[in-house]
Amino acid sequence: MSTPRHSDPRPATGDEAPKGEAPELTRADAEDLIAEYDAERPARRLTGPVAYATGAVAFGVSLYALYAVFRPLPALQYRMGFLAAVLPLTFLVYRPGLNLRGLGRRLKGGRDGDETAPDGDQDAGEEPKKSAPGRDNPGVADWILAAVSLVVCAYPLIGFDDFLRRTVTPSGLDVAMATGCLLLVLEATRRTVGPILPGICVAFLAYAYYGGYLPVDWTLGHRGFEFDRILTQLYMGTEGLFGVPLDVAATYIVLFTIYGAVLDHSGAGRFFVDVSFAAFRRSAAAPGRTVTLAGFLLGTVSGSGTATAVSLGSVSWPILRRAGYPPAAGGGVLAAAGIGAILSPPTLGAAAFIIAEYLRVSYLTVLLYATIPTLLYYLGIILAIEIDARRFGVRAVEVDTPSVWRLLGRFGYHFSSLIAIVVLMAFGVSPFRAVVYATVLAFALSFLDRRNRLGPRRTAQALAAGTLGVLPVAATTAAAGIIVAVVTLTGLGLKSSRLIVDFAGGNMTLTVVLAAVAVLLLGLAVPVTASFIIAAVIIGPVLQTHGVAPDAAYMFIFYYAVLSEVTPPTALAAVAAAAITGGNAFKTMMLTWKYTLPAFLVPFAFVLAPEGRALLWQAPWPEVLTALAVSAVAVAALAVVTGGWMLGPAGPVERLLAAGAALALLHLRPASVAAGLGLLAAALLVHLVLRRGRTLPPAPELQPTPARKGH
Repeated sequence: MSTPRHSDPRPATGDEAPKGEAPELTRADAEDLIAEYDAERPARRLTGPVAYATGAVAFGVSLYALYAVFRPLPALQYRMGFLAAVLPLTFLVYRPGLNLRGLGRRLKGGRDGDETAPDGDQDAGEEPKKSAPGRDNPGVADWILAAVSLVVCAYPLIGFDDFLRRTVTPSGLDVAMATGCLLLVLEATRRTVGPILPGICVAFLAYAYYGGYLPVDWTLGHRGFEFDRILTQLYMGTEGLFGVPLDVAATYIVLFTIYGAVLDHSGAGRFFVDVSFAAFRRSAAAPGRTVTLAGFLLGTVSGSGTATAVSLGSVSWPILRRAGYPPAAGGGVLAAAGIGAILSPPTLGAAAFIIAEYLRVSYLTVLLYATIPTLLYYLGIILAIEIDARRFGVRAVEVDTPSVWRLLGRFGYHFSSLIAIVVLMAFGVSPFRAVVYATVLAFALSFLDRRNRLGPRRTAQALAAGTLGVLPVAATTAAAGIIVAVVTLTGLGLKSSRLIVDFAGGNMTLTVVLAAVAVLLLGLAVPVTASFIIAAVIIGPVLQTHGVAPDAAYMFIFYYAVLSEVTPPTALAAVAAAAITGGNAFKTMMLTWKYTLPAFLVPFAFVLAPEGRALLWQAPWPEVLTALAVSAVAVAALAVVTGGWMLGPAGPVERLLAAGAALALLHLRPASVAAGLGLLAAALLVHLVLRRGRTLPPAPELQPTPARKGH
């Protein structure tokens, strides 16, 4: 993606970059950042014949997925064939370990796509070295693992009917293949998303095996299962490794990643950023607004928070810097806007497709569920940006772009395929076919732009990129299937529900708070998709025990799984944004959290009162509009609390009253809404009385970063 045309990408002083800040990123730098911090992109940069071979296989997998839309195969056979194709690719495309030290050296000194040597090849402080061609390609062990993974995943397809008949009495070879498949899925998951999720899977397996040794009067005790029985559950049926989570990756998600890749290769990503810059030109808050709008639009292409934050940062950070944003604050804006990509229709994140499967509803229905929460999320960010622009004197920046109407007239067709997905599903077309038709439309429209037309080579690259983008999701969903299988086998979901309900003493509010904390803590350790699946089978029954509707319960869990991505101390989007801006990573995390904090209370509205379901479009129009208006006021009140600003600097009294107002408003019952509006009116009255002569010093975290010597 190229930078929008602006008059001068450098700071107003004319320096190349203020000392102490990271240099501007090249496209290669951005790709490296995404590869290291995001579980949506391949981590190796393959070269030579290996790159062509993996690209060809990935291209073939995309064609296989597209073909299956119109000539569907039996579900279990398709899932096995899909995993047999993507699991070997995972071992070739992903390194055995991360190379964060090398990335850090690259950001400090690398230029113009130079490669740093792998870990261990140079000491800290040495000049980066160019790596030899092919040095990042797979080793012998990677090829062996890829070959074995192909064998163990394809094995059930040979004599498939006989394989299914042996489910009750598996052969020794069946058990050996099941063991190999289990270990390889865990290793692929470790490579793509780190060791914590595989560790959780191992803990669940241990629980299934050793649970029989727990005291019989313990809630979590069960009769225990032999390892052969556990492996049968995982490998020889429609649960476990080849269960619903993997099915979602092999159907919904791969098709949407293919669509997103085709749309991006057609120039839509650049257009979305350009039109965002053109939409906001003259106000002091324009740079922040631009990033927020661009994050929402880019999210429709990527569906990945970290990737969106990095793509935004590589283009927008020079503008934010010129406007006066210090590195940590600029990184916070980038990360907060990027994380919203997981909530942005029509692609959303992978967990949204799983919601559709669990609830047995159409994906269009899940899009409706997500629409209002997404609007409220971005409203909170916009209000925080507006407050910061006033508190800290952010400057307007001249950006040399065509008018927004000219851009829309020339390139507005990029919105066509996005609209087509929703329209087709509204007319009853399945989401699978709708996204395929939208992909074809995006391909055809690419020929309207000579620079980005999708000829044979670019089309093949886009299709290959679609499959490569789904590799970590496939590994994650296969691993999550292990947890689902154990929960089903042992009855752990209902047992853990009883524990939480008993601990909360039957109090609904305390139960919801405990559920939110549990999902957030889980999300600190594992990706959004995995945390949603685990929480859905354990926390979901807890909420439904208290009478929460299944759609509200799953959306509550989904929302908090997404928000865990901006929760310190493991907010990777914020860390990646800090690497771009040169800001302190922890300060960037905290500021990202501040920008998104109003959104943390919105999910409570789904579950604390029946009226909250109106935010999911599960009510008549008047109730939906009323709930939206009240929730928007609640988010504004929370922005006052976190930003310390109303019509001017807000003191502790106004902020305390605004906090009470927000909590009451989000309950959405008539009495609580009236109380909330009263508290907010009181906050405004106090503010009008006390604001004269009040000044608010800049927050320490927004002070310009001092120059570092020797940069």
